[in-house]
Amino acid sequence: MFKKIEFEAKTLSDAHKKATEALRVSVDKIKLTVLKEKKGILGIGASTLYLAEVDIDLATEGKKYLDDILSALEIETKMEMRSLNGNEFYYRIESEHNALLIGKEGKTLLSLQTILRSYLSTYTESPIRVTLDIGNYNENRKKQLEILATKTAKRVIQTKKEVVLEPMSSFDRRVVHSKLSDWRDVETESRGEGENRRLVIKLKK
Repeated sequence: MFKKIEFEAKTLSDAHKKATEALRVSVDKIKLTVLKEKKGILGIGASTLYLAEVDIDLATEGKKYLDDILSALEIETKMEMRSLNGNEFYYRIESEHNALLIGKEGKTLLSLQTILRSYLSTYTESPIRVTLDIGNYNENRKKQLEILATKTAKRVIQTKKEVVLEPMSSFDRRVVHSKLSDWRDVETESRGEGENRRLVIKLKK
């Protein structure tokens, strides 16, 4: 899961330098393992083969990163975090400034989540999923979207006409798609690009 690299170095200092440059993380977040020592001839050409890999607790690293952002904004918060299956991470924040952190239509919250995921992804080779919730906004939003999805799907079945929903964030689209994925008569399709990307609910062919 974590980034790693094999390389040769003549000294430990050289190994640390190569590891930090290749993995793009500080030396305190790297674990070095000696794989093989090459003695050379009369000491000339001697080198060591190392394995360098990122060595951190990713969930805790994410919490520290969020704490730094919120401290810079001078916002005191309570934070809950948990890791699922090693590649899914959930953070929930409570503060007296929830509305500010959520932003209009949840855009500030989505930006914070995107920044956090991008930061944590710098440490990994495999994809990760990061969910950030503030004041249960996403949980409440999910319930509203599931109700919308159900009502719209029933209307599509009744009228036999597709319905194009308003542009949605990737989170919102995923909720609607997931809610209707097991329906026998309807399906969802994404259309548009960027901020204009939206879901279409239509009858299955």
